[in-house]
Amino acid sequence: MPRLESCARSCSCAARGRHETQLGGTAAGLAAKVGEMLSSSVSSPSLTLVGHGAGSPGTSSASSTSSASSTLNLSQHLVQRSVVLFVVGAFMALVLNLLQVQRNVTLFPDEVISTLFSSAWWVPPCCGTAAAVVGLLYPCIDSHLGEPHKFKREWASVMRCIAVFVGINHASAKLDFANNVQLSLTLAALSLGLWWTFDRSRSGLGLGITIAFVATLITQFLVYNGVYQYTSPDFLYIRSWLPCIFFSGGVTVGNIGRQLAMGIPEKPHND
Repeated sequence: MPRLESCARSCSCAARGRHETQLGGTAAGLAAKVGEMLSSSVSSPSLTLVGHGAGSPGTSSASSTSSASSTLNLSQHLVQRSVVLFVVGAFMALVLNLLQVQRNVTLFPDEVISTLFSSAWWVPPCCGTAAAVVGLLYPCIDSHLGEPHKFKREWASVMRCIAVFVGINHASAKLDFANNVQLSLTLAALSLGLWWTFDRSRSGLGLGITIAFVATLITQFLVYNGVYQYTSPDFLYIRSWLPCIFFSGGVTVGNIGRQLAMGIPEKPHND
């Protein structure tokens, strides 16, 4: 009997141990599964973030490509405008200077006169370069000031402005007044009328006055050094009406440059 009781006790203890071992294995398995689920839930946002991070370089590269192409288009458009303004300025200088030479208003030394329309060789390229600079400067100043020029923005108005400028230059060589002061006042009124008719912007007025002042100083310097001369000078070494010609010429070339720049969207002004 004692042996049976000890065997029963040992069997019950072994069964209890096996049951506890099974319960422990089951609990460990559940704990392992819960740990895997938690690790997957934690790692999935990181994978999502990595996926988003991997997509960002493609977006940045596409934006950089588009910005590079837009910059290239702007550069090409700028070069085209410069070439057109240079050609227009050189041609107008050649024709208008020919008129001044024929009327003996402008006199060049014999050694610098070329056979091309009896004009100095350096006049067309210098005036063409000045026209390119002025024509590009006008829309740039408008964009910087945040005041886009919208008054009579069509090519018909630009062509009429060119015609009026040629008429003012023709009047300076053809019209005979009692003195140069009357001629200067008349041309000044015509030049302001040209600005009021085809421009009416503060930037156009300010740039026109600045161009007239700088160009007059350069002309004084050239005449003083004997590059060429004017007949009957009454304003130091030049004619007193010459600043009016420079003013009206600056407004005219500025309108041409503004019209050529219409294809580019104007940048808003940020204070």
